[in-house]
Order: sequence, then C-alpha cells, then structure tokens
Amino acid sequence: MKQILIVLFTLVLNLSAMNLDELISQALENNPSLSSMQERILANKQNISVSDQFSNPEVLILTNTIDVKEPMRQDSITFKQKLPYFGKRDAARDVALAQGGVLSEDLRGARVKLVYAIRVQAYRIWKMQRVYQIICDYEELTRQNIALYESYTMTSDNQHMGIMSAELALSDLRIQKSLLLSQITSAYASLSYLSAQEVSELEIELSVDEMPGLSGMQKALVHNPDLALKTEEIKREDARVQSLQKDAYPDVSLVAGYSHRENFDDFATFGVGVTLPVYGSEGYRQEEARRMRLSQEALREDTRSAVSAEFQNAYAQMKSAYETYHIINDQALPQVEHMFELINSSISAGGDLFKYIDILVQKLKLEQKSIKAVAGYNQARAKIQALSGETR
Repeated sequence: MKQILIVLFTLVLNLSAMNLDELISQALENNPSLSSMQERILANKQNISVSDQFSNPEVLILTNTIDVKEPMRQDSITFKQKLPYFGKRDAARDVALAQGGVLSEDLRGARVKLVYAIRVQAYRIWKMQRVYQIICDYEELTRQNIALYESYTMTSDNQHMGIMSAELALSDLRIQKSLLLSQITSAYASLSYLSAQEVSELEIELSVDEMPGLSGMQKALVHNPDLALKTEEIKREDARVQSLQKDAYPDVSLVAGYSHRENFDDFATFGVGVTLPVYGSEGYRQEEARRMRLSQEALREDTRSAVSAEFQNAYAQMKSAYETYHIINDQALPQVEHMFELINSSISAGGDLFKYIDILVQKLKLEQKSIKAVAGYNQARAKIQALSGETR
C-alpha cells in the first residue's frame, strides 16, 4: 500500500511539473514588466495619431467699455486656426513612428533577457538537483560499505579509524545536502518571480551536444537586440533632425472675426498671422539633435564591440565545458571505475576502508564537475542564444 502511494505521489508531481518551453511561453505572456512595456507601445500609438492632428483652434470673445452710442463700441468674436508649414505634421508623425520602433526593440530585448534569465535559473536548478541526487546515492553507498566492512572484519584500531573516516565523509555529505536544499529553494523562488507564477517542480533534461562551429554562431549576432535598439534610436534622432529643420519655417495662422455694434452696422474681419523664428532657438535644437545622433552612433559601435566580446567569452566557456565533460566521462571516470573494481574485493576481505573512501570522494567530485560542465555548457549556449536575439 505504501509503495502504491509513493508511485501515485510521483505521478502527481510529474503531471504538475512544467517543462522549460512551457514555462518560458507562459512567462512571456504573464510577466508584468513586459506588460508594462507593451502598454507604453500602445500609448505611443496614440501619440502617433496626435502628431497628425492640427493644433486646437482659438476662439476669442472681446468687448470694450466705450458707450454704446459711439461707433467704436463693439462686442466681437474671433476665430484663429494655426496651419503648420508644409510637411511639419508628417515630420512629427515620423518622429512618433521612430519612437515606436525604439519601444518595440526595447520590448524585444527585454523578452530576450527574460528568457535568458529563466534558462540560467532552470539550468542551476537542474545542476543542484542532480548533484543532490548523486550525494544521496553516495550517502547510501557509503553506509552499505560501512556495514559490509564491519561484518567482514575484526575490530582493531586501524579498522576503527577507517569506519570513523567513513562516518566523517557521511557528515560532509549531509552538510552538502542541507546547503543544496536551501539553494534549490532559493532558485525556485527566483524562477517563480521571473515567470510570474508559482513554480515548485521543473521537468528538464540537459546534455552536451556536438560543439557547434564558431562562424555559424557568430553570424546570428546580426539579430542582437541591443544593436537593433541602437539602430532604432539612430533612426529616431534622424527623424528629430528632419522635424527640427522644418521648425525653422514659419507657420501661418488664419484669423476670422465678427463684431457687433448696438447702433451701427456689424462687420467681419479677416487676417493672416505668421510666426517669426527670429531668435535662433530652432538652430540650437537642430544642433542638439545632430549631436544626439552622433552620440547614438558612437554607442552603437561600442555596443557592437561589447557584443563581440561577450560572444567570444561565452563561446570560450562553452568550449571549455565541452572539453571538461569529455575528459571526465571519456578518461577520468572509467579509470575510477577500474579502481573501484580493484578495491571492492579488498573491502570484502577487510581491506583498508581509507582507500575506498578516498576513491569514493574522488569519484563524487568528478561526477559533480561533470554535472557542472553540462550546466555550464548549456548556460554558455543560452548566453549566445540571447546575444542572437532568440526567445525559443
């Protein structure tokens, strides 16, 4: 009955566990920061609509205090509409559209960074859970060999020291387990925050694939979100320069009015007003926009260099993890297994337990390094995917 309950409990956990792709997909839909950025994009669409509109007209109602018997006594209403110089509204619309491009690329970059953060946290969880499971296996194996050693040997000082050494190894394993449980709990809390939902179980499997070529991965950097954002910011500054250049041309205002006089004829008035850009403010603003464009170009080149350096670093880490994994699994671990074959018969006959514990610890460290290499390989690959703008 107890075994049935354990099996059912395991099945429930597996059913409720979420895989990484599902987690990323839901996080991209539900993350509050991304929702905030999407609202900013929608808000800018309203700004695009506003930029294409005329300024509100002005209506002035005027009266004076002259006696009604005088011809100068009048009450009047005046209507004034500003007409911007040809192309100014289109230029303002271009600025708003360019700002929309900046916001869209900013959102894409945030999505890429979120996916990368989730992947890194998920790979950390996988690494710690695998190490925890291995430590549990080693703990059980050590207990079994202590019991086997005690049953096959006579008690002596040297044998007693061997058993004590094994017990100390067990204590160290328990300490590692306690620390790992704390770190796993913390990692799940971080993962829950990033995905905007409670995550307590994650279904994930990692491996080390064939090492991809450098040039192929490097080509994908053309889709880097930071570079794309800088390009959109340069386009926005270009649009601002074009818009400010048109500000140097005067706007025209049409004026129409109607005046009422109590004892004399009413009359209408018509006029035209023109703005006079005589103080040079437009020139200063144009120069500011040009300097901002040059600044953005310099920042794009700096970003390009930074992206290249990050890629080289991530690729080097990926290659190192790949080589480490194969050194451990193709060379070191087979040697340790052969050493175990030699020591096991000795332990059964009451041989030195110190040697067995030493080899056990070496194997544990190697397997931990192997797990770390697998996680490191996938984390470095996730970094390169983020630099390439991938979200899947």
